Amino acid sequence: MSKTRGFLQEFQEFAVKGNMIDLAVGVIIGAAFGKIIDSLVSDVIMPTVNFILGGEVDFTNKFFVLRVPEGYTGERTAGALSEAGAVVLYWGNFITVLINFILLAFVVFCLVKAVNAARRNLARREEEAEVAAEPAPDPADVALLREIRDLLSRQQQ
Repeated sequence: MSKTRGFLQEFQEFAVKGNMIDLAVGVIIGAAFGKIIDSLVSDVIMPTVNFILGGEVDFTNKFFVLRVPEGYTGERTAGALSEAGAVVLYWGNFITVLINFILLAFVVFCLVKAVNAARRNLARREEEAEVAAEPAPDPADVALLREIRDLLSRQQQ
């Protein structure tokens, strides 16, 4: 019984540790942030790219048929061929996913770059505030006169 109680207490300490909670919050925020970035790419950036290029930049229906089952006379669409057991190389879907990834990586890079710039500015402001709070060092001649005074006072003793 005491081993079970010790095990449960140990598990409770593990589960409510700061690191575990921080990790859980990070995963949840990351998942939500991923959806936001995904929406930004698919709902804002891709339509803009489509508009600029004057057409549809969606290659998902582009494919090569490598082998068709013998006697197949049905439609030559990706779905129908796949259902019939044909060997289909979906190169267009790969290109679309690759373009989305590159755009997504670019957006994340820009966000990280902006956050890093904001952190640097904040650190610089804090450093400037610390420097402004410190008294200015004495000029060299004043420091020299103080040294001379201190030496003279030591010699008189």
